[in-house]
Amino acid sequence: MTDPRLSSLLQDCPGLRLKTDPADLEHYGRDWTRRWTPAPLAIALPGSVEEVQGILRWASAQQVAVVPSGGRTGLSGGAVAAQGELVLSLERMNKPLAFDAVDRTLTVQAGMALEAVHNAALEHGLIYPVDFAARGSCSIGGNIATNAGGIRVIRYGNTREWIAGLKVVTASGELLELNKGLIKNSSGYDFRQLLIASEGTLGVIVEATLRLTDPPPASNVMLLALPSFEVLMQVFAAFRERLQLQAFEFFTDRALEHVLAHGAQAPFAEVHPFYVVTEFAAGDEAQEAAAMAAFEACMEQGWVSDGVVSASDAQAAQLWRLREGITEAVARYTPYKNDVSVRISAMPAFMAETQALIGQAYPQFDVVWFGHIGDGNLHINVLKPDATASAEFLAQCEHVTTLLAQVLARFDGSISAEHGIGLVKKGYLDSTRSAPEIALMKAVKRAFDPQGLLNPGKLFDL
Repeated sequence: MTDPRLSSLLQDCPGLRLKTDPADLEHYGRDWTRRWTPAPLAIALPGSVEEVQGILRWASAQQVAVVPSGGRTGLSGGAVAAQGELVLSLERMNKPLAFDAVDRTLTVQAGMALEAVHNAALEHGLIYPVDFAARGSCSIGGNIATNAGGIRVIRYGNTREWIAGLKVVTASGELLELNKGLIKNSSGYDFRQLLIASEGTLGVIVEATLRLTDPPPASNVMLLALPSFEVLMQVFAAFRERLQLQAFEFFTDRALEHVLAHGAQAPFAEVHPFYVVTEFAAGDEAQEAAAMAAFEACMEQGWVSDGVVSASDAQAAQLWRLREGITEAVARYTPYKNDVSVRISAMPAFMAETQALIGQAYPQFDVVWFGHIGDGNLHINVLKPDATASAEFLAQCEHVTTLLAQVLARFDGSISAEHGIGLVKKGYLDSTRSAPEIALMKAVKRAFDPQGLLNPGKLFDL
């Protein structure tokens, strides 16, 4: 607390919680990328919208950069504070605020964990359907700031589709109330949608009004073993034609090996090169018969080598663990990650070209693939060998990412499907967005944040 700027912050915001211990600076100053050494000025933990406004007014007056912080589970460096920024953590603002039974909306503070949002919706007999493995630690504000997708995009879409309204504090400390829960609103620019996926560069999301929906029908989970990468899309088409899919996720034998080493149970007696876990509506005999028909058709074509269907909720959870446990299982290797997407129709050709590129580029590295096939999103995790220096490993990975970005440009794809651009991918933004688009994005940034104090250096450089 020796920095005089912090004394002035406490004068402007009496009672504000500040942390400056080295352990806290390290903990709050980084995200899951672990590539940058955290070096924030301090950690501010406001407990109210008014305190957030006070912090940003102070930051504007003092010319102090601010990094908004949620659960810091991102993989793009979007929550990293390595240049003396003030981290504005919303973890204390973590409560549900209001439920509207007629509108079927839930208003929550931005620091509320996704899992807590799920539980709050269930208390009213409804669901908030966006879901992914980090549900227990990620925050709804961070989800909105990156337009997070997850495992059920094929059924429900991305976060963007479920945001009825936002409260946002601007860089100057003004409070914006965006859309206010309206279904129809044609009164000019929709700043709500602009703030979604803006990665904290335009404003700090402090509250969100979320749309809820009915719980899905009873479902089953099936794990499929595939003999080759090439049949993946045929299996997807066969199941999508016959079933109401909730999720359709694939992973490789290398991914499974890491998850098994982390404590999961092997699903089959034999090892197969590729796997799919799919969840589908199965509330009656007709739907269950359709699922078996899809499975048998794929077996007859030689597209599927083996399979198992859940017989209980516990077994369904075990099958899902094989997919959802991948990120945690490989975390100790500090993997280099690519999170890319293309149109579903382009997936077969893109996957073939990408698989060849990765195979040639990383012959000496352990590469773990998994992805949301139903929405065109692939995750490529390259694991660093213990004997390879971090700088050498990173240089090789960045070279391949440059080549991958060129492939994505040809397929009109995205270098970031759901993790954001942050620090990690900003050098590849021009493979996804045109020069005129990037110029307009920078103009928008200057309009919202003329001093460039909100999450500076993320997404692009000004």
